[in-house]
Amino acid sequence: MLDKMLEYIRIALYTLLVLIGFFFYQAWEKEHTKPETEVTKTVAASRDRFVPTDHVADSAAPEPVATAQSTVPSVATTSGQLVKVTTDVLNVSIDTHGGDIVEVNLLKYPESLGSKAPFQLLTDDGKTRYIAESGLLGKEGPDTVSGQALYTAEQMNYSLQPGENSLVVKLNWKKDGVDVTKTFTFVRDSYEIKTGYEINNQSGKAWDGSFYTQLARKNTPPATHGGFVNLTTYFGAAISTPQKPFEKITFKEMQKQEVSREVKDGWVAMIQHYFVSAWVPPKTAVSNYYSRVTPSGLYTIGMIGSPLHVAPGAKAATEADLYVGPAIADRLEKAAPGLQLTIDYGWFWFISIAIFWMMQKIYDFLGNWGWSIVIVTIIIKLLFYQLSNKSYRSMSAMKRLQPKIESLKERLGDDKQKMTQATLELYRKEKVNPMSGCLPILIQIPVFIALYWVLVESVQLRQAPFILWIHDLSQKDPYYVLPVLMCISMFLQQRLNPPPPDPIQAKVMMAMPLVFALLFANFPAGLMLYWVVNNTLSFLQQWHIMHRVEKEANVKRSK
Repeated sequence: MLDKMLEYIRIALYTLLVLIGFFFYQAWEKEHTKPETEVTKTVAASRDRFVPTDHVADSAAPEPVATAQSTVPSVATTSGQLVKVTTDVLNVSIDTHGGDIVEVNLLKYPESLGSKAPFQLLTDDGKTRYIAESGLLGKEGPDTVSGQALYTAEQMNYSLQPGENSLVVKLNWKKDGVDVTKTFTFVRDSYEIKTGYEINNQSGKAWDGSFYTQLARKNTPPATHGGFVNLTTYFGAAISTPQKPFEKITFKEMQKQEVSREVKDGWVAMIQHYFVSAWVPPKTAVSNYYSRVTPSGLYTIGMIGSPLHVAPGAKAATEADLYVGPAIADRLEKAAPGLQLTIDYGWFWFISIAIFWMMQKIYDFLGNWGWSIVIVTIIIKLLFYQLSNKSYRSMSAMKRLQPKIESLKERLGDDKQKMTQATLELYRKEKVNPMSGCLPILIQIPVFIALYWVLVESVQLRQAPFILWIHDLSQKDPYYVLPVLMCISMFLQQRLNPPPPDPIQAKVMMAMPLVFALLFANFPAGLMLYWVVNNTLSFLQQWHIMHRVEKEANVKRSK
């Protein structure tokens, strides 16, 4: 009776792994389905924009931007020119209409494996629009609720030259004695763009206004171009407050209720798989967080700063940082406190962080993420060696006791109560703990899930090669070699375990390796690599321990 219960537990654990895998697989399949909409380019002049209401400059507004429920204003579609900026890591386009960043290409990240085209994060494409906007709201401009400023540029092309560590791009606007300079500062090997304004008020009256920053995009998840994209990863907006360092604001939530909060510090962000964009105000700055959804489906998350007052003949300045690039923890943490939390490792985040830390250290030494996975797997096996050792000894002892258990069945027949008591007595006599045989599976589940999230969320593994035919560890094995090896390794390991007493259970357990291989065939090669190495090491360890136990038993019998 007890042995049947143990087999049921073991089957339940394997079933749990199957269900977890099936859940991930469904999400993977869904994400890899290409969108039906055709991507077409549109002219920047037709851009759908939301400009927030300035509660300082617009005295007619009954409420500040964060609480106003008015209809999105109609914005003029003045056509601007594109200023091109190239650094060692970024290729950026800035629209002189509004001074918005309307295109960002990440030069260090190819669009797909083998492609020379860089990955485009921000775009002014009509179907997939995703732009970073900022403005200076004032009753007299440069930006108002009826339209954004049209700036003039000192030049149309900028490039960070060898030996230069920074690059400054300036846009200018003048009206009625008020001179405004909008400045973008780019730094070598950085995805942070410092965006600032200088107001020089040479008019005869005070200038009052507010600085706003926002991210706007369509709800169109990026198509898969070689990276392992999964719907289990987050796609949407997020904000940070001192009370809650990381809070997801889904597009669905933005439709139901607009964000309206006054916050000190923090940031607002748009998150997609592998990449992040975020506006970060100066420290201690108090901002009104807001969100809007336009009739055309443009989702906007942003913040508007405290009122600015510039007396006649005076000057004032304000600024914010824009991070637009890969989700790399060190870079994100440097850009803003808590921004690294946008790398969501799921339930077992603490295990994921430890795994990735080890992988990163090994990669820094070997320069190959595949071997890093192999070595981390070995380290994990060593950490749990003693626990596995006890478990495998117990399983070996149970296998050795199978003839005695069968003898008890023949002697006691259908008396289940006596059979259970006799079996427990036999286990006590032989000092065998049958429950310990389930421990390797229990240990493997959280490690498997944690490593899954590391492989899914870590942009470092995007398009990372291993050896021979494995050119991208974040994608499936193109020839399914690793899933086949995983199936074989699971089968060999099962052969070492005591067979289930029930024939049906035995068939189910025998089918498990094939079920796993088919279910995980399209999972990332990095995950399959982990499983193959883990199963192989487990098989070798179990075989070694069983061999030792058998020798020890023979020595005892000879005495």
